[in-house]
Amino acid sequence: MHRTRATLAFAVVTAATVALVGCSADSGGGDDDTIRIVYQKTDAFVALDDLFKKVKPEFEKANPGITVSLEPIVADEADYGTKLALMQQSPDTAPDVFYEDTFKVRSDVDAGYLLNLDEYLADWSDWSQFNEGAKEAGRADDGSVYAVPLGTDTRGIWYSKSVLEEAGVSLPWEPKSWEEILDTARKVHAASPDKVAFNVYSGKPAGEGSVMQGFGMLMYGTDDELYDADEKKWVTGSQGFVDSLAFIETLYSEGLAPAPDVALDGSMWQKLFGEWFPNGQIGGTIEGSWSPSFWMEGGQYAWPEYVDDIGVAAFPTQNGQGDGAVSLSGGWTLAVGANSGNPDAAFDFLAMALDKENALDYNIANSQIAVRTDVAEDPAYLEANPFIGFFTDLVTSTHFRPATADYPQISAEIQAATEAVMTGQMTPEEAAAAYDEAVVGIVGEDNVTG
Repeated sequence: MHRTRATLAFAVVTAATVALVGCSADSGGGDDDTIRIVYQKTDAFVALDDLFKKVKPEFEKANPGITVSLEPIVADEADYGTKLALMQQSPDTAPDVFYEDTFKVRSDVDAGYLLNLDEYLADWSDWSQFNEGAKEAGRADDGSVYAVPLGTDTRGIWYSKSVLEEAGVSLPWEPKSWEEILDTARKVHAASPDKVAFNVYSGKPAGEGSVMQGFGMLMYGTDDELYDADEKKWVTGSQGFVDSLAFIETLYSEGLAPAPDVALDGSMWQKLFGEWFPNGQIGGTIEGSWSPSFWMEGGQYAWPEYVDDIGVAAFPTQNGQGDGAVSLSGGWTLAVGANSGNPDAAFDFLAMALDKENALDYNIANSQIAVRTDVAEDPAYLEANPFIGFFTDLVTSTHFRPATADYPQISAEIQAATEAVMTGQMTPEEAAAAYDEAVVGIVGEDNVTG
């Protein structure tokens, strides 16, 4: 994620991360004079670390007697979530402010980890600058807001102009159906068998990326849905689910996607951004609006030529139905811990970190779609990323993951289904049936439609 951005920013959990879980009470959430800021950091994602390092001295100067302790967790998203959950189980180790994925807000509210922010937001003048839709990212089932968005994202197709041209594909490439994507991928494969024709993230190692930059982009382009929001039930027996898995099976069985062993390597995203695109070794991929953060000056894989060599296209619905395009949006938030020993100072830090100046810097550095209207209109924001306008427009075609407490478990089953299909262990029908059975086991017969 990074996306949401960079859902694919995978790194090794360090011993220092493990040590965080064992912090003594002296450094825990009960210390009124110290506020602990916990967040993710990887080699590919340093924008938040840079932001907090800038805010820390400013905040301490404005709040004499308060010390800010920055405690980055160096881990991929799955391990970050695990370490954060362990820290939150004790008041002695629970953070005061932490980086929270939007899809975990409701489950973490149910677990009692997040502080209700309604009273603070009512007195924060900047809250009126936040997009109304974005505010929903931090809202729980009780109608209260528990987290404030840092930014959001959308997803589409990033493609190599040079690779498609070599395959005889006319530019700009604007596929109108899944079949057009497969046709183009087959042309790329025929022209350059050694190149990756088209990538759709799949399998458990990619984590939530397999849903957000993979299966979900397919599923939301069918005539079915994952979750019936009106009935508050998960959908089983879905033809759209089978069709989405069948698309993935076709990519892998025809050799159009990365080799399964490569795709199931958690570091594949590094090859994609650092090697395949810069060296003209991939036709296209589903990716997020944050992608330029890797290639722009100062990025992990600085590649100035990306501005000219990369093209973007909306991902089409299955047969071009509806408005013809589909996107998924996620994003991350900042939340205050329910066990914070100084919630007032914790919220004040959050508010300073997300004021206009800091939000502008962060959105530019991390190629995020701004959720503050004043940032979205700022010339510096609009000029920093040549693709930001395109991906901002995709907001009109975007979908959000079901905001339910059981979604993380459902997501894990989707990842398992895609892996079973991409490796040939199951047919799409078999994997869909296994998913349906798993969903019933998670939510119960009364909470599914089938």
